[in-house]
Amino acid sequence: MPKTKSENKSDDPELIREWSLPVEATLGSAVRVKGILQEVRSRLPPWVRKSLDMQSGELILVMPETSKTAFRAISSVVSEALRDISDLPVIPREIEEILGIKASERKRWLEDGRLPSAGTRTIRLKGRARRITFHVFDPRVVEDLLDRGAVDEWREEDAAAKAENRRRAAHQAKLTRSLKKKEKVKQSNLEAEDAATGLSGWDEFGSEGLLR
Repeated sequence: MPKTKSENKSDDPELIREWSLPVEATLGSAVRVKGILQEVRSRLPPWVRKSLDMQSGELILVMPETSKTAFRAISSVVSEALRDISDLPVIPREIEEILGIKASERKRWLEDGRLPSAGTRTIRLKGRARRITFHVFDPRVVEDLLDRGAVDEWREEDAAAKAENRRRAAHQAKLTRSLKKKEKVKQSNLEAEDAATGLSGWDEFGSEGLLR
C-alpha cells in the first residue's frame, strides 16, 4: 500500500536544533515566549520562518536533511538573535500577563508615572495600511516590579485614593445640601416677613439705598 504524502513527509530525515530561553528573557510569560518567537522569525528569510517554532517553551528549528547548508546558516542567525534577547523590550500584552494586570491598570499607571515607559514602537497591522504606536517597557524594570510586588502596593494606593475621593465627594455633597437648605430657610423667612408686613421685595428696596 503506498504511503500518503504526510506519511512520506514524516519519514523524511530532518535536521533539528532547539534553543532554551532563559527566565530573565521570558519572565515566566508564555505570551512573551511567543513574542520572542515572532521577533526571531522577523530576522529570518520569509521562506524559512515557519521552520522555526515554539515547543514546550523552547524554540525549535526543523528543516529537511537536504538543507544542511541553509540549516547551519539559519541556526547561526537564530543563535545571534537570541544573544541579547533578554533585553528585548516588553510590549503591552506581555507586561499585562507578567504582572497580572488589566489594560486599564497599565494605562493608568503609565499615565501617572508609576509604570515607566522605555519608549514607543510603531507597527503596521497585518493586512492593513494603518499603523499603531504603543509604549514598550524595560524588561529589567518589569522584573523588579514583579519581584517587589509593586502591583499590590499600587492597588492598595489606588483603593485608598478612591476611598478618599468618595469621602471628599460625600462631604462636598453634604455641604452643598446644607447650604441649599440654609438658603431655602432664609428665603422662607424673608417671604414670611414680607407676608407679615405686607411689603414684598423689602430687602431689594433697602439695598438700593432708597431708605437713606
